[in-house]
Amino acid sequence: MKLTKLICVLTSLLASHLVAADMPLQTGKGHHFACTDYSGKKVFIVNTEGKVEWEYATGSCNDLWVLPNGNLLFNTGTGVQEVTRDKKIVFDYKGSPFKRTVKPKGGPAKEVEGPSEIYACQRLADGNTFIGECNTGRLLVVTPDYKIVKEVRLLPEGKDGGHAYIRNARYLSNGNFLVTHYGEEVVREYDPQGKLVRDIPAKGGPHSVVRLSNGNTLIAIGDKPGGGRVFEVDPAGKIVWEVKDGDLPGLPLKFMTGVQRLPNGNTVITNWLGHGKFGQSAHIIEVTPDKQVVWTFADHKTMKTVSSIQLLDVPGNCLKGEILH
Repeated sequence: MKLTKLICVLTSLLASHLVAADMPLQTGKGHHFACTDYSGKKVFIVNTEGKVEWEYATGSCNDLWVLPNGNLLFNTGTGVQEVTRDKKIVFDYKGSPFKRTVKPKGGPAKEVEGPSEIYACQRLADGNTFIGECNTGRLLVVTPDYKIVKEVRLLPEGKDGGHAYIRNARYLSNGNFLVTHYGEEVVREYDPQGKLVRDIPAKGGPHSVVRLSNGNTLIAIGDKPGGGRVFEVDPAGKIVWEVKDGDLPGLPLKFMTGVQRLPNGNTVITNWLGHGKFGQSAHIIEVTPDKQVVWTFADHKTMKTVSSIQLLDVPGNCLKGEILH
């Protein structure tokens, strides 16, 4: 049995390498962009030719903003950092400590303490930073000197939501919060006090969410059953646009993570290739509203699992809600 399993693993790895070797670095017109590599634990800036021009080693990063001053704001897995282009850390928030009970194999249960996982961050127009803590279920607004000026608890104090409780989240201009509950396969909108406003079913596990300027909501879905897709719903909950695995010939959609809606109506999506799928498709895909592929990026030598993206050749100030990602 062990030998059979090993052969399956080696066969899968060989197939991944063959697919990656046959895949071009780019197709179509390239973009200047910043992205995160969750498994490679790095943040990159890539030029229009597809070449890395800047990189920074960090933790398990899957949310990213390029700020108007040129600095990069991103999560680190258990915190949030802002880093200058000369790699100076100017903001460094650490996840709140919490206690949980773990039971090692063959050993007694014990209580341990560690920082909450963090997969969501956003710089606000007033200079404060929105942070979504996964395990503690806390939605926070933090000042530049780390004072918490707003706190919404989605879980009772002391309860551990677990690794899959919150992925991406966004602070909306009306004061509400959009939160992807990956494990529960639902996106929820909460009011400023944390009261539930709306549920959006998201079968397959939602990873990222964007409230579009037309009031619709764009959601990227992971790789649970029914996943591997990106869809847009109107305020009534009707799906008005969707791209799913099988819609793009030769480009399997595995675990959809980052997403950005462009001014021309195109959608850029990051195709996370973890969970044993390294090298099996393009990292980044741009599609038109009618699902025509106009750009792909696949640098499997440099990156493992691209998990978030912001295009730098699209005009707009992210602090004013003009970058929809």
